[in-house]
Amino acid sequence: MKIRKLINSQYFTLTHRKPARTVQFESKQWLSSYTQDPELNSFIQYIDSLKNYEKSGVPKDAGTDSDDGFDLGRMRRLMNRLGNPQSNFKAWKGSTAAYLSNILRSEGYSVGCYTSPHMLSIRERMSIGRAGEPVSSNTLNSIFGRIKQSLDEAIVFENGCLSHFEVFTAVAFALFAQENVDFAIIEAGLGGARDATNIISSSELSVSIITTIGEEHLSALGGSLESIAMAKAGIIKKGRPVSFPFSIFLTLNHDSNRNFASDGRIRTSVKGISMFKGRPSQCCDLVIELDLDSQLSIELHDLNLSMLGTHQLQNAVTATCAALCLRNQGWIISDGSIRAGLENTFVPGRSQFLASKEAEKLGLSGSTVLLDGAVVVAMASDKDQLAFAKEFLSGRQLDAIFLTEVDIAGGISRTTSASVLRDCWMQASRELGINVLHDRMMEYRELFEDKFSFSTRGSKHETILASEKSLSDSMRLANQILRERTRNGSGILVVTGSLHIVAKVLASLNM
Repeated sequence: MKIRKLINSQYFTLTHRKPARTVQFESKQWLSSYTQDPELNSFIQYIDSLKNYEKSGVPKDAGTDSDDGFDLGRMRRLMNRLGNPQSNFKAWKGSTAAYLSNILRSEGYSVGCYTSPHMLSIRERMSIGRAGEPVSSNTLNSIFGRIKQSLDEAIVFENGCLSHFEVFTAVAFALFAQENVDFAIIEAGLGGARDATNIISSSELSVSIITTIGEEHLSALGGSLESIAMAKAGIIKKGRPVSFPFSIFLTLNHDSNRNFASDGRIRTSVKGISMFKGRPSQCCDLVIELDLDSQLSIELHDLNLSMLGTHQLQNAVTATCAALCLRNQGWIISDGSIRAGLENTFVPGRSQFLASKEAEKLGLSGSTVLLDGAVVVAMASDKDQLAFAKEFLSGRQLDAIFLTEVDIAGGISRTTSASVLRDCWMQASRELGINVLHDRMMEYRELFEDKFSFSTRGSKHETILASEKSLSDSMRLANQILRERTRNGSGILVVTGSLHIVAKVLASLNM
């Protein structure tokens, strides 16, 4: 199934300890399943007592540089109270963050990486060192205990207005300073100008990186692509380079002139899919030849990326360009380390195929299960459900679409009901002129009179559109339809729409 990647903006920051610098990006928010580590109960209870916009949704215009925007002054006062640990390293940030952090680790640097939200454990938001493992419970408890009094004082001083994300960001910055990392890769939560991570100054910045500009968080970032671009441009710092997707580089000079690269090229191609280190991988060629103040160039042939899709190849290019910028700043980063870092990058839940034993554990034996945040769909209420539906329906015909519900960041306030999703998909099918078999039709009701015992042979192979609140029921029914229609042959069951639903599936594998 060929599925075009929907709007995906990423914002990252790369920092490193002096005299190194920082890099900033822009990134789509992921998911949170809030599987708690018992050792971290005190810390988790503490931050869960704060305002959590991942759970409640981001207010309108919160990410814009306006009177309604998030208050960066609050974050600056908090970090000043902690001794401004962000001044001790340089930063970056999603899939692009994972690529870059692995490139730097492959060269032997100690790297701190901060992303949000998490899949299964809150510890995943922070990784440190050369191995890239999530921070240990002992280390996280230790740093929390050391700065808790300052956090308490800041919360009182700010009249309780400090948010979950602001405090967690402060903890990450304090941790990276304590661990004396060479580089810190920081994933922003929203936009650029008013994001809590954007307190990093130009003197601490190595490179700013903005991936694609799209309609993610449209309302929170001003309501238009232009306002989103302006908000994301807030990470650009005077005198520091900026990397955009596929070859656009910009330097904001001290005289405020903007110089764009006009010479050079980036050439990529996907040569095929094969197994690499036990995972399906896309074999690619990646050639970069850019003539800036100094030349950025690299040729990587037969590059094996475990992160599948053209959007992941684009992320790999963006991370590679940023690594080349760092190399031009004097950091030792070899072509071999860039290749190794890209090839060793794998982020669970993003274009991830489950092993047959994992599918069997979910009661889905006989199907190939692909997790990518489309047969089983759940989405947050602040996403563009209609555009998402059109993307899927305009591709290859699907056997069935099950629209279901999951908690978003541990709560239901951002959850889109299965019935609302169904209405969006019905509207999309009408606008595209595609016939679907849905629950307002007599044929559908006859098929689903007993939802665990039915035959699809009489459905003339229309796409079945069903809403089902239970994720497990949705997956079992979807698997049954696939086995019926493929006569127990191969079929692909895709779980998508939100990384929250992907996390729910991964969590069930660990039960």
